[in-house]
Amino acid sequence: FQSRGASYSKSPAPLRFDPGVKLHFTEGHVSKMVRLKFICQKTFQFQRMLNRHIKCHNETKRHLCSFCGKGFNDTFDLKRHVRTHTGVRPYKCDLCEKAFTQRCSLESHMKKIHGVTLKYAYKERRNKLYVCEECGHTAPTQDDLMVHLHNLHPASAFLKGKMAAARRATSTRLLKKAPTL
Repeated sequence: FQSRGASYSKSPAPLRFDPGVKLHFTEGHVSKMVRLKFICQKTFQFQRMLNRHIKCHNETKRHLCSFCGKGFNDTFDLKRHVRTHTGVRPYKCDLCEKAFTQRCSLESHMKKIHGVTLKYAYKERRNKLYVCEECGHTAPTQDDLMVHLHNLHPASAFLKGKMAAARRATSTRLLKKAPTL
């Protein structure tokens, strides 16, 4: 639908947003209200990409790079940035020696350099690659990555975060089971 210059639809029409336009949109069964307070000339074909982009205009950055202090609003963007410091390039070309920090860069390389276009059916997901951010090792499952981390990087921040989350979940379950007086 159109609303004072901002267009939002499920069609492939580009999405734009203007300052002060209050938008209501639905994603599945979840409704959101968004007040946009800035002008940006970027356009987006999909609502989810617009939603992600809106975060970059937020001045408070929740995720900080431990190497240089640069802030990000999205863990994906932080992980991608950290790879510029660590040199981790988990996406390797099968046809030459090049390796990339992102899957989309590998796919672009395959198309431009080798003339290979990877085709995926509508909504078909590519196989997920689990990456050790400590050394660049790749694993086919999260369990395999966890075994690798336990064996080779027991002090990794990722492993510590997973263990802390498990402890929080366990204590929450115990509190729910505890009898009330």
